[in-house]
Amino acid sequence: MRKSVLALLAALSLSTSALAAEATVAVTAIVEHPALDAVRDGVKEVLEENGYKDGDNLTFSYESAQGNPGTAAQIARQFIGEGPDVIVAISTPSAQAVVSATRDIPVVFSAVTDPVGAQLVSSMEAPGGNVTGISDMSPVAEHVALIREILPQAKTIGFLYNPGETNSVSSLAALKQAAEGAGLSVVESTASRSSEVQNAARALVGRADIIYVPTDNTIVSALESAVGVAEESKVPLFTADTDSVNRGALAALGFNYHEVGRETGAVVLRILKGEEAGAIPVAVASGSNLVVNKAAAAKMGVTLPEAVVARANQVIE
Repeated sequence: MRKSVLALLAALSLSTSALAAEATVAVTAIVEHPALDAVRDGVKEVLEENGYKDGDNLTFSYESAQGNPGTAAQIARQFIGEGPDVIVAISTPSAQAVVSATRDIPVVFSAVTDPVGAQLVSSMEAPGGNVTGISDMSPVAEHVALIREILPQAKTIGFLYNPGETNSVSSLAALKQAAEGAGLSVVESTASRSSEVQNAARALVGRADIIYVPTDNTIVSALESAVGVAEESKVPLFTADTDSVNRGALAALGFNYHEVGRETGAVVLRILKGEEAGAIPVAVASGSNLVVNKAAAAKMGVTLPEAVVARANQVIE
C-alpha cells in the first residue's frame, strides 16, 4: 500500500514538472526601489505558479543598473550574449537599452509609461517585432482631481523629475493638460541623478503649493530626500507611485506594482508557450489604488478630508 502511494506521488510530481519545459528568463531594472522590485517579484511568482521553478526548470536572473543608463546598456549586451528565452525590462530606460540591442530575443517591458513615445513599439495594438509589454500610464487627470480635493486652495503644482526619463517627459505633458483644465499651473524642477533630488525639491519651495513626483525612477529612488524637504517646508508631496506613500508621501493614486508584475508575468508565460512577442498587444496595467498617509499629512501641515480617507484602499496611520 505504502509503495503504491509513493508511486502515485512520484507520478504526480513528474506530471507537474512536465507541464513546463525548461526556460531562461533574464530580468533587468534601471534601479532598485519598492515598485520596480515588486514588478520583478510578481513576474517570478506567476512563473512559479505555472510550473517554472527557479533552480529546477527555470533559470531566473536579475540585474539592476543602479540608476546608470550606461550600466543598463552593458546589462542588455550581457543578457543578449547569454541568449535567454525572454528578457524582461522593467522601467523605460532599461527597456530602451534592451530593445535597441536586440531584434531577435523576445522582450517584455514593464512599468513603462509611454511605450510609443519611448520608441519601444510602433503602436499599442500591434507592437510588431520582438517586443511587447505592460504600460503603467498614470491616471494623471485623477491625480489632479485628488490634489484639488485635498487642497482646494492650491494654485501651483511643482513637478519634480529627471528630464532624461522619457516616461517623466510624457507625464509632464499629461499633467500640464490636466492642470490647465483644473485651473492650476505647473512649475518644473529637475534632477538628473539621485544625489540631486534634495536640492531639486528645495528649488520648488516658495514656487509651488504642492510637490508632485511622477513614476520617475531617479526621484523615487531618492524619495526620502524630497520627503524631508516637504516636511521641513510644509509643502505637501504627492506621488504617482503607491509604494512611495509608505516612504513618506502624503497620498498616491495608482497601481499595485506587484499586480503589474503579475500581469507582466502572464505575458512572459504566453511567450514561453510559443506566442510571438510582437503579436501580443501592449496592455495598460489594470486597477487603481488610493493610498493615503495620515502621519505624513500631519508633518506637511495637511488634514486629509474624511471622504478621501473613507474611500482609500490603504490608510497609513
